[in-house]
Amino acid sequence: MPGQASLRAAQYYANPRNAFWPIMLAIIQRGEPSPDAVQAMTYPQRCALLTDSGYALWDVLASCYRPGSLDSNIRRNSERPNDILALAERHQELRRIVCNGRTAEKLLQRHCAASLARLTTPGRQLELLCLPSTSPAMASLTLAGKHQRWAEGLLG
Repeated sequence: MPGQASLRAAQYYANPRNAFWPIMLAIIQRGEPSPDAVQAMTYPQRCALLTDSGYALWDVLASCYRPGSLDSNIRRNSERPNDILALAERHQELRRIVCNGRTAEKLLQRHCAASLARLTTPGRQLELLCLPSTSPAMASLTLAGKHQRWAEGLLG
Protein backbone atom coordinates (compact mmCIF):
# COMPACT_ATOMS: atom_id res chain seq x y z
CA MET A 1 0.00 0.00 0.00
CA PRO A 2 1.20 3.52 -0.62
CA GLY A 3 2.62 5.34 2.38
CA GLN A 4 1.17 8.49 3.88
CA ALA A 5 3.15 10.84 1.62
CA SER A 6 1.93 8.95 -1.45
CA LEU A 7 -1.67 8.92 -0.26
CA ARG A 8 -1.56 12.67 0.41
CA ALA A 9 -0.06 13.37 -3.02
CA ALA A 10 -2.21 10.73 -4.78
CA GLN A 11 1.00 9.46 -6.40
CA TYR A 12 2.87 6.19 -6.14
CA TYR A 13 6.22 6.53 -4.36
CA ALA A 14 5.81 10.20 -3.46
CA ASN A 15 8.19 10.00 -0.50
CA PRO A 16 11.36 11.65 -1.87
CA ARG A 17 13.47 9.16 0.12
CA ASN A 18 11.89 6.18 -1.66
CA ALA A 19 14.27 4.87 -4.32
CA PHE A 20 11.63 3.55 -6.74
CA TRP A 21 11.58 6.46 -9.18
CA PRO A 22 15.37 7.02 -9.30
CA ILE A 23 15.88 3.28 -9.84
CA MET A 24 13.23 2.86 -12.54
CA LEU A 25 14.31 5.98 -14.43
CA ALA A 26 17.92 4.76 -14.34
CA ILE A 27 16.90 1.32 -15.62
CA ILE A 28 14.74 2.69 -18.42
CA GLN A 29 17.24 5.37 -19.43
CA ARG A 30 20.27 3.09 -18.89
CA GLY A 31 21.94 5.47 -16.48
CA GLU A 32 22.63 5.87 -12.79
CA PRO A 33 19.91 6.55 -10.19
CA SER A 34 19.42 10.28 -9.74
CA PRO A 35 16.87 11.93 -7.46
CA ASP A 36 17.49 15.12 -9.47
CA ALA A 37 16.31 13.38 -12.65
CA VAL A 38 13.10 12.44 -10.85
CA GLN A 39 12.49 16.02 -9.73
CA ALA A 40 12.96 17.23 -13.32
CA MET A 41 9.93 15.20 -14.42
CA THR A 42 6.30 15.59 -13.47
CA TYR A 43 4.45 12.62 -12.03
CA PRO A 44 2.44 12.10 -15.24
CA GLN A 45 5.70 12.15 -17.24
CA ARG A 46 7.22 9.48 -14.97
CA CYS A 47 4.11 7.30 -15.27
CA ALA A 48 4.08 7.71 -19.06
CA LEU A 49 7.74 6.71 -19.25
CA LEU A 50 6.96 3.56 -17.25
CA THR A 51 4.02 2.52 -19.41
CA ASP A 52 5.80 3.41 -22.66
CA SER A 53 8.61 1.10 -21.48
CA GLY A 54 6.23 -1.78 -20.75
CA TYR A 55 5.83 -1.36 -16.99
CA ALA A 56 2.73 -0.76 -14.90
CA LEU A 57 2.10 -0.05 -11.21
CA TRP A 58 -0.47 -2.03 -9.25
CA ASP A 59 -1.11 -2.56 -5.56
CA VAL A 60 -1.74 -6.03 -4.18
CA LEU A 61 -4.23 -4.52 -1.74
CA ALA A 62 -7.15 -2.34 -2.76
CA SER A 63 -7.48 -1.20 0.85
CA CYS A 64 -6.35 -1.92 4.37
CA TYR A 65 -5.97 -0.31 7.76
CA ARG A 66 -2.42 0.66 8.62
CA PRO A 67 -1.34 3.22 11.18
CA GLY A 68 1.61 5.09 9.68
CA SER A 69 3.46 4.10 6.51
CA LEU A 70 5.19 0.84 7.45
CA ASP A 71 3.79 -2.23 5.72
CA SER A 72 4.54 -4.23 8.84
CA ASN A 73 1.72 -2.29 10.55
CA ILE A 74 -0.98 -3.46 8.13
CA ARG A 75 -3.82 -5.06 10.09
CA ARG A 76 -4.27 -8.48 8.53
CA ASN A 77 -8.04 -8.61 9.10
CA SER A 78 -8.42 -5.34 7.17
CA GLU A 79 -6.65 -6.50 4.00
CA ARG A 80 -8.79 -6.29 0.87
CA PRO A 81 -6.95 -7.51 -2.24
CA ASN A 82 -7.19 -6.10 -5.73
CA ASP A 83 -8.49 -8.45 -8.43
CA ILE A 84 -5.22 -9.54 -10.03
CA LEU A 85 -7.01 -12.12 -12.16
CA ALA A 86 -9.18 -9.47 -13.81
CA LEU A 87 -6.11 -7.29 -14.40
CA ALA A 88 -4.20 -10.13 -16.03
CA GLU A 89 -7.18 -11.16 -18.14
CA ARG A 90 -7.48 -7.58 -19.46
CA HIS A 91 -3.74 -7.47 -20.16
CA GLN A 92 -2.83 -10.74 -21.85
CA GLU A 93 0.64 -9.36 -22.55
CA LEU A 94 1.43 -9.51 -18.82
CA ARG A 95 4.31 -11.94 -18.31
CA ARG A 96 5.90 -10.90 -15.03
CA ILE A 97 4.72 -9.58 -11.70
CA VAL A 98 7.41 -7.83 -9.69
CA CYS A 99 6.90 -7.33 -5.98
CA ASN A 100 8.54 -4.32 -4.39
CA GLY A 101 9.75 -6.06 -1.23
CA ARG A 102 8.88 -9.15 0.79
CA THR A 103 5.68 -7.77 2.28
CA ALA A 104 4.19 -7.24 -1.18
CA GLU A 105 5.24 -10.77 -2.12
CA LYS A 106 3.67 -12.26 1.03
CA LEU A 107 0.43 -10.33 0.43
CA LEU A 108 0.34 -11.44 -3.20
CA GLN A 109 0.86 -15.08 -2.21
CA ARG A 110 -1.69 -14.88 0.60
CA HIS A 111 -4.47 -13.28 -1.41
CA CYS A 112 -3.75 -14.14 -5.03
CA ALA A 113 -2.01 -17.55 -5.17
CA ALA A 114 -5.06 -19.35 -6.58
CA SER A 115 -5.62 -16.63 -9.19
CA LEU A 116 -1.96 -16.66 -10.17
CA ALA A 117 -2.03 -20.43 -10.63
CA ARG A 118 -4.97 -20.08 -13.05
CA LEU A 119 -3.05 -17.53 -15.11
CA THR A 120 -0.24 -19.93 -15.95
CA THR A 121 -1.16 -22.04 -18.97
CA PRO A 122 0.89 -23.87 -21.63
CA GLY A 123 0.67 -20.75 -23.78
CA ARG A 124 1.34 -18.28 -21.00
CA GLN A 125 3.96 -18.42 -18.31
CA LEU A 126 3.64 -15.83 -15.56
CA GLU A 127 6.79 -15.12 -13.58
CA LEU A 128 6.67 -13.81 -10.02
CA LEU A 129 9.75 -11.87 -8.99
CA CYS A 130 10.45 -10.30 -5.61
CA LEU A 131 12.98 -7.47 -5.56
CA PRO A 132 14.32 -5.55 -2.55
CA SER A 133 12.00 -2.90 -1.20
CA THR A 134 12.76 0.59 -2.48
CA SER A 135 11.44 2.01 0.79
CA PRO A 136 13.79 4.10 2.93
CA ALA A 137 12.94 1.64 5.73
CA MET A 138 14.99 -0.95 3.79
CA ALA A 139 18.28 0.55 4.92
CA SER A 140 20.39 -2.61 4.61
CA LEU A 141 20.94 -1.85 0.91
CA THR A 142 22.27 1.39 -0.52
CA LEU A 143 20.64 3.09 -3.50
CA ALA A 144 23.37 1.60 -5.70
CA GLY A 145 22.75 -1.86 -4.25
CA LYS A 146 19.00 -1.61 -4.79
CA HIS A 147 19.56 -0.33 -8.33
CA GLN A 148 21.86 -3.25 -9.11
CA ARG A 149 19.36 -5.83 -7.83
CA TRP A 150 16.44 -4.20 -9.68
CA ALA A 151 18.43 -3.91 -12.92
CA GLU A 152 19.46 -7.57 -12.69
CA GLY A 153 15.86 -8.59 -12.02
CA LEU A 154 14.23 -6.49 -14.72
CA LEU A 155 16.86 -6.59 -17.44
CA GLY A 156 18.22 -10.08 -16.82
